[in-house]
Amino acid sequence: MKTITEFPRDIVEFADMGILMPDGCRLSARVWMPVDADQDPVPVILEHLPYRKRDGTTARDNLTHPYFAGHGYACIRVDMRGNGDSEGLMKDEYSEQEWQDACDVIAWAASQPWCNGNVGMMGISWGGFNGLQVAAKQPPALKAVITLCSTDDRYADDIHYKGGLLLNENMGWGATMLSYSSRPPDPALVGDKWRDMWLDRLGNEPFLPALWLRHQTRDAYWKRGSVCEDFPAIKAAVLAVGGWGDAYKNTVSRLVQGVHAPVKGIVGPWVHKYPHFAVPKPAIGFLQEALRWWDRWLKGIETGVENDPALRLYVMDSEPPRDWYLERKGRWIAEQQWPSPNIAAKRLSLGAGGKLAEAGSLTTPVAINSPQDCGMAGGEYCAIWLGPELPGDQRVDDARSACFDSAPLDAPLDIVGGPVIRLKLSADRRQGMVAVRLCDVQPDGASTRITYGVLNLCHRNGHEHPENVRPGETMEIVFKLDDIAYRVAKGNKLRVAVSSTYWPLVWPSPEEVTLTLHEGGIDLPVRPSGSYDEWTFAEPEAATPWQIETLRESSNSRTVERDEATGSTSLRIVDDFGEIRDMDHGLVIGEIARELWTIDPKNPLSAHGETHWTQALSRNDWAIRTEAFTAMHSDGQNFHLTGRIEAYEGEKLIFERDFDEKIPRNHI
Repeated sequence: MKTITEFPRDIVEFADMGILMPDGCRLSARVWMPVDADQDPVPVILEHLPYRKRDGTTARDNLTHPYFAGHGYACIRVDMRGNGDSEGLMKDEYSEQEWQDACDVIAWAASQPWCNGNVGMMGISWGGFNGLQVAAKQPPALKAVITLCSTDDRYADDIHYKGGLLLNENMGWGATMLSYSSRPPDPALVGDKWRDMWLDRLGNEPFLPALWLRHQTRDAYWKRGSVCEDFPAIKAAVLAVGGWGDAYKNTVSRLVQGVHAPVKGIVGPWVHKYPHFAVPKPAIGFLQEALRWWDRWLKGIETGVENDPALRLYVMDSEPPRDWYLERKGRWIAEQQWPSPNIAAKRLSLGAGGKLAEAGSLTTPVAINSPQDCGMAGGEYCAIWLGPELPGDQRVDDARSACFDSAPLDAPLDIVGGPVIRLKLSADRRQGMVAVRLCDVQPDGASTRITYGVLNLCHRNGHEHPENVRPGETMEIVFKLDDIAYRVAKGNKLRVAVSSTYWPLVWPSPEEVTLTLHEGGIDLPVRPSGSYDEWTFAEPEAATPWQIETLRESSNSRTVERDEATGSTSLRIVDDFGEIRDMDHGLVIGEIARELWTIDPKNPLSAHGETHWTQALSRNDWAIRTEAFTAMHSDGQNFHLTGRIEAYEGEKLIFERDFDEKIPRNHI
């Protein structure tokens, strides 16, 4: 990545610009703008987040916002109410208060003498979500949005539920937020009131995993804020960006297809990161691409973005499976419209003898009774921490599944879009699930997961009103696997692997289930293979990186352990984010996350998850630390969640709070 230090306009930075909300709550913003913006007003780019501008998103903020400011924009990075250095309290993600605050910030910014009246919103993940959600509120000054790694459907495609099944990320990310929101504001900015603000937050912090778990179907709670409910409500121009290594890979194509305002999409090989510094490589000149978008819709400059392809997608080449890639070989393709007339469905059938072919069928039913630890090679639901989080060699899970293999391919095969799985199956219990993986089998037998999908069989007719399975009754099941762009190499095989469990991605059914597969097939979206890039991006540029002193190096580990005495299988994850000192304001930041997921392969009710996060902040003789714990298990009728927050000044415990929740299972 090329560091740019000279820009068309000189900039000034404000570390703590106060923005007063109508109810008197002061939000703290870090702001960059041209020094002469009062004489030559500029558009505003807003990023509105709970992730702490002072010590949370500083690394990416420093790369990004000064770059935009130097090209004639005022960049406002706001700490959301109840987080970082802002006053108030936060009760939930994507609340009406959050949206109203964003709308009020937009109106405030548009009225400033240094603003030309036009505003854009940009963000990744939470900021990508609320950019779309606020756009649907149609604040008058909001003219454009760049949304990255986000979703249009809060129920079906966020970190809570997938295919009507409970994602363990519901607790995992809820635990992350319990830890993130437990930290105080910086006394260097807010003064002596920091401690009162901190204690107020700690005493009112919501236990989000339980709140989300109380909504196990696609009810009004999830529909609110799901912009797929009303795409035409979005009037701002939308540039949507995603990554094949990310959880939110399905959103971009749906936005391009559904939004009526000007909309374009880009999906690369990346995990949950901005694409100018994302991995796996190749990174792209995202900031230059973003400037084209902002210049067109916020400054009225003819940059040609309207004529860009509807979708620009990176087709990844077949590679041996690894749980981490520094680079993915492949090529960029460009689709002028979406759905694309260049893509046609290729139907393959699940056949006798484990064959996958254009013609064939099962001659005898196939029983599927996967052990509860099938899925240990699945990687993280959302790869984000730059550790060994991607799905590794699938052979360990293939051995626990019913597998159907094609003959070796006589030519490369480009799969672009979301494959559709069609199954006729029955189950011997009233509740159950099915997981389907599409894999690329190398000549040596190694198995790379191309894409996957899961379905709660009680949600076979929709996610709003689940119905029990009738044991023994044959059901026709149709669902889409995640979007992907992937080239299977000549000589490799395709594999469809079907299992009745997928731990620890999703919580198991309350009873051990045997599925009986009577018939099945998969529709592959196939695009003619090209031999060259159909699109090229500029090389990545950014502003000067964050200047830090490293006090403890970061490290990431992911270990699968088996207790030979009990048969229990555990996945232990430790993400030590290290400890650093900000060379500008001197804050020392340290952070460690730990997760443990355990299950007995023969007993779904043995499933157990626990997390422990440590946050530490210090400067000179000021030092605080928070410890946040969560745990979850279930019986046949209920989920049981516990949580705890401990807060320390120095080594003195000054606050503790416990959570204990029992929530009935609803067809999960």
